[in-house]
Amino acid sequence: MLKERLKEYIDANVPIIYINSHDDLSVEKTLLQVTGRRIVWEWNRMDGLLNRKEIKKKEMIGIREPLNSGCTLEQLLERGVKEREFNRKVILLKDIAAYLEDAEIVALLKNACLRIEAGELDTVFIFISPILRIPKELEKYITVLHEGYLKEDEIRNEIQTFAEENAVGNVYSKTVEEMTTAFKGLSALEINTILSLAYSRDGGLTGSALGLVLEQKKQMIQKAGILEMLPIREGMEDIGGLDNLKTWIENKAKILKNMKQAKGFGVELPKGVLIAGVPGCGKSLNAKASAKLLGVPLLKLDMGRLMGKYVGESESNMRQAIALAEAISPCVLWVDELEKAFAGIGGNGGGAEVTTRLFGQFLTWMQEKDSPVFVVATANDIMKLPPELMRKGRFDEIFYVQLPNSAERKKIFEIHIRKRRGQDLADIDIQKLVHMTDGYSGADIEGVVKEGIESAFIKGKTSVSTEDLTTAIRSTYPLKEIMGDSIKKLEEEYKNRKFKSAS
Repeated sequence: MLKERLKEYIDANVPIIYINSHDDLSVEKTLLQVTGRRIVWEWNRMDGLLNRKEIKKKEMIGIREPLNSGCTLEQLLERGVKEREFNRKVILLKDIAAYLEDAEIVALLKNACLRIEAGELDTVFIFISPILRIPKELEKYITVLHEGYLKEDEIRNEIQTFAEENAVGNVYSKTVEEMTTAFKGLSALEINTILSLAYSRDGGLTGSALGLVLEQKKQMIQKAGILEMLPIREGMEDIGGLDNLKTWIENKAKILKNMKQAKGFGVELPKGVLIAGVPGCGKSLNAKASAKLLGVPLLKLDMGRLMGKYVGESESNMRQAIALAEAISPCVLWVDELEKAFAGIGGNGGGAEVTTRLFGQFLTWMQEKDSPVFVVATANDIMKLPPELMRKGRFDEIFYVQLPNSAERKKIFEIHIRKRRGQDLADIDIQKLVHMTDGYSGADIEGVVKEGIESAFIKGKTSVSTEDLTTAIRSTYPLKEIMGDSIKKLEEEYKNRKFKSAS
């Protein structure tokens, strides 16, 4: 896709093509393939000015012939335009992002673009940078291209080519398919590096390479700094109650675990779920448990990390976050406290306008996405969100979570006591604890259990008793007492809007 679009824009003499990519080598290779008879000059901060020529050897992408090692970017732009040295050339500029804050450099680039626009200069500038930084003065002259991730056929071809070149022998078709899915989101270089590591370690290509893939994807997430990959510890068995929600997620998991068969049957891939309700009642826990149930990575989207100070930077970060999630898919994308993430939508001022645009991007993606990214969005007060987020087509379903009823409180007590002091569970009067904790959230109950166990330890006891826990209950203010009116209003609103109860 990048190859075709890059050729089209070069042939159309677009003044500046800004390729937003981390993989310089891949982009360079593509560029040399599409420039035809045009000479390609490269400038970078370390080497100065280079002449680039494509060569046929498979292991190399071209020759870097020095022209002027001491040439500064300012000198290059002044002489290239004034003396028409740029004519019939493609000028590849690397290390460009920092220079786009320099008013002199921006002015020289704008002058060159004006000459191109007037037909006085036959030149195309190519910027390659992982940082998208667009000065206002150059906005109308720049076309942004994003390097897409490898498609499944391309990944499969990389695996088969590696196997042939290294005389690996036959690789099970099932292993190839598993690797193809796992390698989604990695560059050709990263794929070949992992295959080389797996081959040198195991003497072949087996399923053990998948562990290396997960580690590489963690690195991708850490380096991007936009998403966060969370460790998965909790499962559905760690959730007390919320049976309707758990059953619904388990049904969606059957589809996501059997995507090919589901698609063949005419079933659409699940988009995700919006879980609203009072704090401390299992919303976040469901996001984590969903990832464990599906056996996929759990990514967390923090809207604060998306906000940038340059024009278009926040929107670019959102595109990168979405592209990264889709590349790493199948995965669970958790958007926590959704109402805070999109606070200020529709308001006045630069910050509100950026948030509104980000919200629009998110909505469009949710509407149109066909990738196995299962979105779990959680919110304490869904009423603060725009109504268009809640219409059908965005999320598959909206659930609301209430304070746990007596049966759910019983399960929550059993889960937390068993996890910490399983040997004492049979001697604790759970029913008495349930009776004393009407109006307590799941987080309140967990806090009671922790406090009771801590108290027993400090007193030098050999076991935890019912009394230790009842003492902790009496010293705890329940959520219903703290947020009584607010909780009642929210529950009434959710029922009026016909949202499904998670319990």
